[in-house]
Amino acid sequence: MCSNGCMRWSGQELGVEQADTLPGLAKLNNLVRSVQTPEFAGVTFHEVLAKSALNHVPGQSAMPFAWTINPYRGCSHACVYCIHPDTEITLADGRSAPLWSVDVGAKVIGTRMVGSMRRYVESEVIAKWSTRKRAYSVTLADGTSIIASGDHRFLTPHGWKHVTGAMSGPGQRPYLTTRNTLMGFGRGTRPEATPPSVLDRHYMRGYLTGMIRGDGMMLRREYPRSRGGGTYMANYFRLALADGEALARSRMYLEQFEVPTRMFRFAEATATRREMTAIRTARRSHYDAITELIEWPVDAGATWQAGFLAGIFDAEGSCSSGILRIANADKTILGKTLRALDHFRLDGILEPPRSNGVATVRVRGGLSARQAFFNITQPAITRKLSLIGSAVKTHADLHVTSIEDLGEVIEMMDITTTTGDFIANGVVSHNCFARPTHTYLDLDAGDDFDRQIIVKVNVAEVLRTELAKPSWRHEPVALGTNTDPYQRAEGRYSLMPGIIDALTTSGTPFSILTKGTLLRRDLPQLADAATRVPVDLAMSIAVYDHDLQQSVEPGTPSTKARLATVTAVREAGLECSVFLMPILPYLTDTRAHLDEALGQAKAAGASSVLYTALHLKPGVKEWFMQWLEREHPELVPKYRSMYYGNNAYAPKAYRRWLDERMRPLIRKHGLERGREDPLTGGVRSAALAARTSAPAFDALGAPPDPSALF
Repeated sequence: MCSNGCMRWSGQELGVEQADTLPGLAKLNNLVRSVQTPEFAGVTFHEVLAKSALNHVPGQSAMPFAWTINPYRGCSHACVYCIHPDTEITLADGRSAPLWSVDVGAKVIGTRMVGSMRRYVESEVIAKWSTRKRAYSVTLADGTSIIASGDHRFLTPHGWKHVTGAMSGPGQRPYLTTRNTLMGFGRGTRPEATPPSVLDRHYMRGYLTGMIRGDGMMLRREYPRSRGGGTYMANYFRLALADGEALARSRMYLEQFEVPTRMFRFAEATATRREMTAIRTARRSHYDAITELIEWPVDAGATWQAGFLAGIFDAEGSCSSGILRIANADKTILGKTLRALDHFRLDGILEPPRSNGVATVRVRGGLSARQAFFNITQPAITRKLSLIGSAVKTHADLHVTSIEDLGEVIEMMDITTTTGDFIANGVVSHNCFARPTHTYLDLDAGDDFDRQIIVKVNVAEVLRTELAKPSWRHEPVALGTNTDPYQRAEGRYSLMPGIIDALTTSGTPFSILTKGTLLRRDLPQLADAATRVPVDLAMSIAVYDHDLQQSVEPGTPSTKARLATVTAVREAGLECSVFLMPILPYLTDTRAHLDEALGQAKAAGASSVLYTALHLKPGVKEWFMQWLEREHPELVPKYRSMYYGNNAYAPKAYRRWLDERMRPLIRKHGLERGREDPLTGGVRSAALAARTSAPAFDALGAPPDPSALF
């Protein structure tokens, strides 16, 4: 493996014979090898040994920087992995949620080898996107079913395997058969897999019944009066807990039934015990209302029983070493618990009581049953739900019983996580390498721009040598002005960490413009770099209408995901500009769209917004007009009148009109550019400033290469 972290794909080398079919490759006399892999179907990576890393911008150029670095030429943006949007993803807190609702930045469960054992660990979603793929249904013996593309991979005891594949030929790769077993805990087939609403009144009554009968104090007693003789009746309710989540839920539920309570500190923390907080009321009407609320129902429905199990678990439950238990001395409570578990097809057994009379209901079935319990009941206490640290052991029968081609292409989704995997319907699922979200308009090499990717595998090493030369003047360096440095291939080659380190160590200011959420992977390193050199980051987010964005940028992460990356940059302590580029005439240039776009950028934490109108130079114009004729044919005459002949820029009158519309909106949202410059997100070449007194960029000037923006 090369020193800067490039991949080794054994048996995938094609050699320089590619030059026979792609004459342009004959010019690459520094070609190491050409690589194809099923993980990047239809893409060839041409690994080269770069002779230089720094690219000098010609002196006559109007660009506001003098140096660039492009570790890649071309962009490997095609997506290959994906699963059904309704697939349940296990979250870091032990709960689960459908894939469609899991956003960038969400904490989920992944896995990692710890010593000789694979364990569940916390992972973060750093990218998300949708696409359309042919669907396959994988069914397991326990009833778990997963709909995925043929390219998706799942973990077996013998390693990762694709849903489909072949023993030989072009499609050769490890693939699932009915002889395989998947790793994880499965999901099974329980009809109540959809969790109830925790705001359903039946659920709330069930929860209060379990919680108060399990851990509350109800006192009604006659006491003598201290003065004047006679007696009085005390009515007192108290619930004291160490877990604030359950206490807050109980208090809220009581208020829903018009029983307000007062909160107070019940016990100070000690070396062996956590602090406890309590709620209470001493009004007779409240006591009577609570008594009525927690009566055993004559006919308990599924929603009440789910709430009861959540309440008794929060009150008296535990989950240690993957085993779920509920302890109590009351035989009625234990019996109701067993009956509720049986209703949901959960296998609960009553263990013999201890010497103090407390008996335990244990739920059998391993992590599969535990996760089903959590999904069905929705308990409040997060601490008890965590899977983190548990070993990946398979208790359920997860052997593959069938793999069915559903015969149709459907909408699918996928995520990228920091561990490279996640838990889908209870099984360990591989995710795609970080997707750059960079669907280019400017395809200078046509389809080859997407499928023939030049990778400068030694770029970091060469860069260190160049930056160490006495002649280097430490001028700002811009990344992402030509091709996105955080494109999909970066998830494999990991060239950026070495580049960032080389620039930082040498004391060179730098900027990064990207559309890729993989930027989040390097935020700790970038935050550290910013303490030593100026570092400026910019995120390209052009379209804020979801349907239009998916149409013009098919298969890329949503605007929401990119804005979440802006927020992550700000939370890391760094500034982040947003490039609202290009603005599409008659599509994204309305005042309402621009106002909404700027509002979303501001809410995400953007430091400033830079903009320009659509730029259509030869090559991209043909591609864009084909898209326009297909999606918005009514606009074709207007665009032809604007971008006639070889005219690549929108007319000057339009750009002036756009400038007059944008400037007040930018001021309104407080997103004026300070020291930031377009293309670089902030750093500007001192040499350029000395050469010209004109602004580095304005709305009427030449925009950046749109291939780096759209």
